[in-house]
Amino acid sequence: MTKEVQITFDCADPAGLAAFWAELLGYRVQPPPDGFNSWDAALEAFGVPRDQWNSRSAILPIEGPHARVFFQRVPEGKVVKNRLHLDVRVAPGLEGDDRMNVLETEANRLEALGAIRAYRVEPDKATMESGFITMHDPEGNEFCLD
Repeated sequence: MTKEVQITFDCADPAGLAAFWAELLGYRVQPPPDGFNSWDAALEAFGVPRDQWNSRSAILPIEGPHARVFFQRVPEGKVVKNRLHLDVRVAPGLEGDDRMNVLETEANRLEALGAIRAYRVEPDKATMESGFITMHDPEGNEFCLD
């Protein structure tokens, strides 16, 4: 039986990182429960202390059967390279300059949102490399534009 997957990020600013990844993936921030027009109103009604209001957030796909992404605040910062990273497929089916131009456009858009470019790998038929750009989200988590 196929299982559902949720991707979880440990982070310092769940709301901020959720907004970044929602923009990157074309997702939406998970709306508040029925009967509430905002998360602030829901959290206040639930009696959650204000210092915990940004302790977690989530984003959902706008359409299709894609994973929910959850962000939870943790006290420690990121200190080493990720052992797992996401490849965000922004140029499937494209090759060469067309592919790299699409990746560059997306990298520039994400830099304006707070991402940091790490490095670019050029296409190389001899090694079967199609080309990608490695980025870091605003909290330093690595991901690739593929």
